[in-house]
Amino acid sequence: MDTAGYAALSRQVGLRNEIRVVANNIANLATAGYRQEGIVFSEFVKDTGGNPSVSMSRGEVRNTSFAQGVLTQTGGRFDFAIEGDGFFLVETPSGERLTRAGGFSANAQGDLVNAEGHRVLDPGGAPVFIPPDATSVSVSADGTISADGQLVGQIGVFAPTDRADLIREGGVMFHAPGGFEPAEGATILHGFVEGSNVNAVGQMARMVEVQRAYELGQSFLDAEDKRIRDAVKALLR
Repeated sequence: MDTAGYAALSRQVGLRNEIRVVANNIANLATAGYRQEGIVFSEFVKDTGGNPSVSMSRGEVRNTSFAQGVLTQTGGRFDFAIEGDGFFLVETPSGERLTRAGGFSANAQGDLVNAEGHRVLDPGGAPVFIPPDATSVSVSADGTISADGQLVGQIGVFAPTDRADLIREGGVMFHAPGGFEPAEGATILHGFVEGSNVNAVGQMARMVEVQRAYELGQSFLDAEDKRIRDAVKALLR
């Protein structure tokens, strides 16, 4: 394969990766707390040892959008949403993880847990406890929880030290290798859930664009392959 083929093939690989990312975004349109992803393309220049260098594209780095999703009022007793920047902190077998998915429930022990059963943590990193026999639960804007008029705890809201280092895990959870700290200026809404922040129209349009670009690139590779085959046949004659 000549340099043109290598350059076109690298573009095809990047477009294939983007198709997968866009398809995953569309599949998670209705997933609470899901953050839209995109692909960052970059140029990779290959030294060919004295010959003209080859410029190829790379589309492997994923970029996450942290724009606010739609806040939907559910009236759920243990449904919470964050308005502004910040994440809930949950305790998982792999360590503490950040998430924007606030559809929680209380387990038999009275611990507030997410859909996977992982305990939600307070600002000090301890599990949030709500008395199982409480008849009324209210939560203030700073996450302070009152059960039957008595203060029982607070839901923690955290921000990663370096958002660029966040690693997505499990769709709606993120690992923060650089650590995290209490978030400032965020408001907790009780009885609300934040939906996905995926732009449905934009992602559908992007899917069409990427598919057309991929088909065009494949047509070029097919034509280039035919050109090389014809040249080899002519030389063999």
